[in-house]
Amino acid sequence: MRSAPFLAVLVATFAAFGGFALLLPVLPLWAAAGGAGPGLAGSVTGVFMAATVLSQLGVPALLRAVGHRASLALGALALGLPAAVLPLSPSPGLLVPVAIARGIGFGILTVTGAALVSDLVEPRVRGRATGIYGIAVGLPQLALLTGGVWAWSRLGPTPVLLAGAALPLLALPAMLLLPRRVSPVPDAGSEPVRGGTTGSSDAHDRDGRPARPARTVPWRQVVGPWLVMLVCAASAGGVITVLPLIGAGTTGAAEFSLFALTLFQLVGRGAAGELGDRLRLAGRITRPALLLTAIGAAVAAAGLLVGSTPVVVLGAGIVGLGFGAVQNDTLVTLFDRAGPGRSGTASSVWNTAYDAGTGVGATALSVVLGAAGAPWSFAVAAGACLLVLGATWTRAATTARTVG
Repeated sequence: MRSAPFLAVLVATFAAFGGFALLLPVLPLWAAAGGAGPGLAGSVTGVFMAATVLSQLGVPALLRAVGHRASLALGALALGLPAAVLPLSPSPGLLVPVAIARGIGFGILTVTGAALVSDLVEPRVRGRATGIYGIAVGLPQLALLTGGVWAWSRLGPTPVLLAGAALPLLALPAMLLLPRRVSPVPDAGSEPVRGGTTGSSDAHDRDGRPARPARTVPWRQVVGPWLVMLVCAASAGGVITVLPLIGAGTTGAAEFSLFALTLFQLVGRGAAGELGDRLRLAGRITRPALLLTAIGAAVAAAGLLVGSTPVVVLGAGIVGLGFGAVQNDTLVTLFDRAGPGRSGTASSVWNTAYDAGTGVGATALSVVLGAAGAPWSFAVAAGACLLVLGATWTRAATTARTVG
């Protein structure tokens, strides 16, 4: 985890996600400035996320075709360059094509970055590595999701839009430290993996002949973690969407709650990685983390019912802690179940669950908000997490790993 390539991935991730986080909350504002109604303005984000999810499905093939470094660079270019034309006009005719191009770039970045983290470290420290990667992903969002709106109101649209275009491009120099392609690092004490020609794996058999690259993962191995991640992301994503829309009876709750949720999400990812590796709990953290997420949503719902901002903030922080732990543990589980050489496929499965779940949850809980109120939105989020507990695995959730 101290190697130049691993650190380069973290730097590139930090910069690229900075561009994503900076523009995510302000592009609907830019669309509204051009006369778009709330529905049309919000659809800019919807188009972006749809393009992201669809592109993530094709990233494993892209990794096999061009390798990790080129894929990561392509993702950064597609996320950054199209945003440079945004100051020209707030017209949907410009915003929608830009959102599609940027969504494709973001999908490439998310899958490639997570796959690189898995392949650059030994499996025995994969939990910690993915936890650190999660922090590199989350820190820009912690600062810039609200910072972007603040800068927008004080500096105007053009500087913010151009900064959002520039940040992903700043990731490109760090990518020069990456090898063209990365093969999985074996466990300490095992024979090294030879070769290095595909984005998946280049393992050899015992006679030294190149093994056939493994490209797919049996669906039975991934459906449990995928479903857990989908539902938990939907619950947390819905909570994030509903928080800014809560009533005046909880003044200040939205701002503090969003900050608490984002901050403790980072804590949850890092803690799950440490516990998973040090105590060999990888794959066994998901179930209690789901319960924690449900408890947090229930606490937030209670806070809204009684009009208590501290209780809402507490509940949001617990949601973030549980959701962060679920993120890290399901990602490590998918890497372990996929096995060497299929990190791109595992990353694609996980990222599609995350992003699709976030979009579904935002839509569904907003509908509940309009029909029954914010407390019921949070109650539905809690109930969804409890229901999906049945999809968690009862046997050991991860493939046995050698600890050197």
